[in-house]
Amino acid sequence: MNLTDYLSKQKKLVDEALDRLTPAPNKPPTRLNQAIRHSLIDGGKRLRPILVLAAAEAVGGNTDRLIPFACALECIHTYSLIHDDLPAMDDDDLRRGRPTCHKQFDEATAILAGDALLTMAFELAARPIEGVSASDSLAMVVQLAKDAGIHGMVGGQMMDMEAEDRVVELAELQYIHIHKTGALIRSSCMAGACLGGGSDSEIKKIKHYGEAIGLAFQITDDILDVVGDSKLLGKSTGQDQQHDKATYPSLMGLGQARDEAALLVEKAISCLDGFSSAADPLRELASYITDRTH
Repeated sequence: MNLTDYLSKQKKLVDEALDRLTPAPNKPPTRLNQAIRHSLIDGGKRLRPILVLAAAEAVGGNTDRLIPFACALECIHTYSLIHDDLPAMDDDDLRRGRPTCHKQFDEATAILAGDALLTMAFELAARPIEGVSASDSLAMVVQLAKDAGIHGMVGGQMMDMEAEDRVVELAELQYIHIHKTGALIRSSCMAGACLGGGSDSEIKKIKHYGEAIGLAFQITDDILDVVGDSKLLGKSTGQDQQHDKATYPSLMGLGQARDEAALLVEKAISCLDGFSSAADPLRELASYITDRTH
């Protein structure tokens, strides 16, 4: 398969849905809607919603029905970026190649835009899905809430902030990465497999796949913050060092960090043993995680 074509096609589907599902910029409250669209529309790789769709494909599911749930993952991811960029957090000026939300608008509007995206995400995730039982849908909404909140992304972000300016062991750093970044990626994979009608065995395998690529993704982000091109990344580089954050490159060096990410990709692909060619997008996406330049 041609991964570039696949990503382009799936991104187009997600982008069109996000545009359709997000309030128009001329509807009140106009400033809030403009801020939401500034951060959400026409930006980002859409990796998490694409993983939802790819995981559903792998188990033979109907991906069209899962578009709103997939968009919910992008709303949560974008809200987290808006809040991460605030002066109280990472204090970044650039995101996805454009001014961060608080720079384009103001801090209060950025906070509210993030709040709105988070609540919009659960509005989308809670929508009934044709052919999916209410119990399965509810289970994935609960899982998403866990992975986005205290026991996942938000908790990991808090731990990441607390780890600044002190010595961090590798096990603690891994725990932070698994929660801060990995939890939402794992949730994307699990949602696609479950809502796509996968068996318990298939869901478990795809969950482990998601865990492996989630950690590989954050390790690669650590690496790109050191060696990446800010123009390609669409955000400032060198932020980890500036904030004195522990990263895989800082703890084990660039070479070993790359090796660790590669091992995780191999592990992820091995989790898909027994799946048909319908899982090829997931296999290709695993390699893309570490090969990417942005």
